[in-house]
Amino acid sequence: MRNMSDDHTRVQEFFTARAAGWDGKFPDDGPAYAAAVAELGLREGDRVLDAGCGTGRALPPLRAAVGPSGVVLGADLTPAMLQAAVRAGRDRDGRLLLADVAAMPLRSGSLDAVFGAGLISHLPRPAENLRELARVVRPGGVLALFHPIGRAALAARQGRRITPEDLRAEPNLRPLLDGSGWRMTSYVDEDARFLALAVREG
Repeated sequence: MRNMSDDHTRVQEFFTARAAGWDGKFPDDGPAYAAAVAELGLREGDRVLDAGCGTGRALPPLRAAVGPSGVVLGADLTPAMLQAAVRAGRDRDGRLLLADVAAMPLRSGSLDAVFGAGLISHLPRPAENLRELARVVRPGGVLALFHPIGRAALAARQGRRITPEDLRAEPNLRPLLDGSGWRMTSYVDEDARFLALAVREG
């Protein structure tokens, strides 16, 4: 059985090493984030979490979507990523939490939506972690799993091939979500973006 703290350490080491240069490496992703946030259908006053928020690139469009009366939270496991978000001024758009998606410091059913960019491939226990995200979202609330480029483009960028066991493949992701309190409502995997939307089951 894997040690949970080892999983945390690996994820933190990966992102700590990359935090300072993260935004500079992907400077053109802003419009893709804004377009994905628009798909959540957020309304004025909604409460939304950016899970694994990194440097907080989704926080400005999330704030714009829910307005000044809404609640925007950004949670990440890596202090260096949150520090980069503060340096970029994105803490003005949302409250930053040093927190693990495996145990969110939030009340059950307290959110309307969760946005997760590049999240799924870094979850140490995907089914459990998605169940925890389902716990904090009200029935009928929405989950967006996003990446600014699709699976094939990402694999090519990383010099690898897509494998059949890739969690983000629709035949794998749909049952994973179904077993974790979510129902997938749409799935897009194009070169220009990956976006899976799901609704919190009652």
